[in-house]
Amino acid sequence: MSYSLLSMASGTLYIVATPIGNLEDITLRALRILKEVDLIAAEDTRHTRKLLTHYGIPTPLTSYYDQVEAEKAPALIAQLQAGKNIALVSDAGTPCVADPGFRLLTEAIEAGLSVVPIPGPSMVTALLSVGGVPTSCFAFEGFLPAKRAQRRKALQHLKQEDRTLVFFESPHRIEICGDRQIVIGRELTKMFEEVLRGKVSELRAVLGAREIKGELAILVAGQAETPPSAEARPLAEEMQELYAQGFSLKDVARIVSETRGIPKREVYALGLRMKEGVET
Repeated sequence: MSYSLLSMASGTLYIVATPIGNLEDITLRALRILKEVDLIAAEDTRHTRKLLTHYGIPTPLTSYYDQVEAEKAPALIAQLQAGKNIALVSDAGTPCVADPGFRLLTEAIEAGLSVVPIPGPSMVTALLSVGGVPTSCFAFEGFLPAKRAQRRKALQHLKQEDRTLVFFESPHRIEICGDRQIVIGRELTKMFEEVLRGKVSELRAVLGAREIKGELAILVAGQAETPPSAEARPLAEEMQELYAQGFSLKDVARIVSETRGIPKREVYALGLRMKEGVET
């Protein structure tokens, strides 16, 4: 069977973006597609059902999340090949972009099936649009590794990146390479939406021990060209500046360790020697 005849006989997989918070952000086209398809594959059927109920959409749902992708993708492909139209949705934003769906997408492509994007809300573009950092060129890094050592390695790899970086991460778990400008977007488009802007050191002081709850996205300004003199800035001078901002030795050791890639115990030991030197 030729590709054109196969496409005509087969159904279409729609990759449908859904609201990241405010239900009014869904597009008219997305609503139409969700009404017309034969089945909706959803990351969490309970979550998606709230959206469908709000708009009076009775389309059947099936769960499709990371842990069941290998099991369910072949059955969904078979339904598409039999002529069924399926919409793939995640809990918020666009499927396959730091969300479930990549396996189903690639298998549909390999099978020669029609795949159609239904664009819409995105936490990435929402925060970039109001962040106030350069957006002409940016790199989406999504979720960082959960383990500290792997996370540090990933960030060290990005240390010289001059593009704006986008993360889905808690600010308390990001070890920023330098005192750069960052933007924290919390609960975007929701009732408690909040956007915080400032240097890393400034937002550390503002946030303190505050627990940051809700969905987060963070922008990190790219690495600016640094004059040679600034690159050679003495470590002790940087530590004294942090002390002057009110940080404790423990905090200074953590911050300098993260920004310079120096073991925290070495920074702490230097801080103790500096302190003893001042006192004596």
